[in-house]
Amino acid sequence: MNQNQIYIADYDYHLPDERIAKYPLAERDSSKLLVYRHGEIVSVNFRNLADFLPANSLLVCNNTKVINARLLFEKQSGATIEIFLLEPYLPVDYQLALSASDSCQWKCMIGNQKKWKNEILEKTIVCDGNSTNLRAELLVSEDNQNIVRFSWDNPSLCFAAIIHSAGELPIPPYLHRSTEKSDLTTYQTVYSKINGSVAAPTAGLHFTPQVLQSLSAKNIEIQEITLHVGAGTFKPVKSETISQHLMHAEHFEISKAALETILQNLGHITAVGTTTVRTLESLYYLAANIAKNDEFFVPQWQAYSDKTEIPTELALQNLLNYMNDRGIETLSAATQILIQPGYKFRLVNNMITNFHQPRSTLLLLVSAFVDGQWSKIYDYALANDYRFLSYGDSSLLIN
Repeated sequence: MNQNQIYIADYDYHLPDERIAKYPLAERDSSKLLVYRHGEIVSVNFRNLADFLPANSLLVCNNTKVINARLLFEKQSGATIEIFLLEPYLPVDYQLALSASDSCQWKCMIGNQKKWKNEILEKTIVCDGNSTNLRAELLVSEDNQNIVRFSWDNPSLCFAAIIHSAGELPIPPYLHRSTEKSDLTTYQTVYSKINGSVAAPTAGLHFTPQVLQSLSAKNIEIQEITLHVGAGTFKPVKSETISQHLMHAEHFEISKAALETILQNLGHITAVGTTTVRTLESLYYLAANIAKNDEFFVPQWQAYSDKTEIPTELALQNLLNYMNDRGIETLSAATQILIQPGYKFRLVNNMITNFHQPRSTLLLLVSAFVDGQWSKIYDYALANDYRFLSYGDSSLLIN
């Protein structure tokens, strides 16, 4: 389907505010699970997930961890400036930026920016019993891009430790409430490991050690990848057609061992969340880009403009060969891929995902996966008291 023929108004539905889950359930795996398979819908408990996945298959999840990305500085005038970390700028690598011991630069969104002129903002923080003076300097503010340099005077503290103490965990804006202490735990998956996201991969919030154990009992292997979720995941589509929408880019990493496992399980892969779907599907196109010009990036429309067709197995093997030839154990790249109706899925056979906002790119992805039957699924969820969005219930979509 052509991008100019996809009208975002066709992916709208009425979502009452009371259907948006403002808080998670007390037990993660007590949430509802809508199972959609070959046009049929059943409603079960998330604890029953293993009953609907094939034995000897592969489950791929995103092990990113949400960082305390919201920093507040108070000027002498009393004005509060909010700096929201988006992604590292210098150094560009997440782990290098978070482990910096004196300074680093980040792309940021800035709240109350008109009140921040050229002065350096400062605040004293205490981290692990050590105090330091944290400074923020606005280096660039143009073309909707802000680059902020952070520096501090205690080299025993890394930036990850500093924002852990000084920052605030950013929960989704549509919850219309402040972050609470409980969110520090409930807004992370039980398998989160790698710092970098500014939003949780929320399909994974339902998993518990008990659910993971039930999957292992069916010989369902669990493989982790990493995609750092950006604030663009909440970016609404404001254009009439999707062709005019600029998709956000997100950074991801995949180990050679993970790629080998995925290659061995083609045809039997369940992805946990849209972030995992986007990562897995990007691998097919990344293989072509690396082969052509060592480009570690998948553009927004490549899946529709690239007419080259090769077997998925060959594409992944080429990617694996590339890593082997260069001694690369973990591949770092970025993807801007937009999955819309008409997209041909290359790797993902089943998908676990929450219920998404109206008129969103995530709803387009769901529609693409279920051959346009998204409204049937959402009508059922609305009629059967499902909870929506980040802290809401989930669905298992089976192809």
